[in-house]
Amino acid sequence: MRAPIGHFDDARPAPSCLDELTGAVADAVRHWPGSVPADQILYVDTDPEWADTAVFVEHYGRDLLERSANCVVVSGKRAGETTLAACVVLSTTRVDVNGVVRRQLGARKASFASMDTATGETGMEYGGITPLGLPEAWPVLVDAAVVDLPYVLVGSGRRRGKLLVPGKAFAELPGAVVLEGLGGS
Repeated sequence: MRAPIGHFDDARPAPSCLDELTGAVADAVRHWPGSVPADQILYVDTDPEWADTAVFVEHYGRDLLERSANCVVVSGKRAGETTLAACVVLSTTRVDVNGVVRRQLGARKASFASMDTATGETGMEYGGITPLGLPEAWPVLVDAAVVDLPYVLVGSGRRRGKLLVPGKAFAELPGAVVLEGLGGS
């Protein structure tokens, strides 16, 4: 199958590639509740050596720069309580942690979670964290610009492989909150 974005040798429906995904991501695809059919979520095999955005787009297609999203784990703190959340923003933007995220989480202080926390709590590899298959209690904050795209490239839970996901599917993720301005310049 030809990928709807990028230059990939092979794109396959994610439900037929569950062995390529981490357990939680495979379960999220297997039990996908959204109105977008799960077989429209595509898996593409990629070389982990080219996982970083700049090298990735040089190899797999410059059009991906404007059609890729990063999923980062953030931590909000208030009165001794910590809330973990995921933020999904276009790769050309930065998460507004101290403004939009802090207010949305009702936190006094918000910051990016440490690598150990992000990988330990998600069960995913650093550099491949995806919003599919995150802990159920987590808010998933999604920039509105991500939802507006026909397809978006995101991690697969591992550094090898990526998912191509219809933008509107991000709004249907468990715990999803679509926010304007989450990704600032």
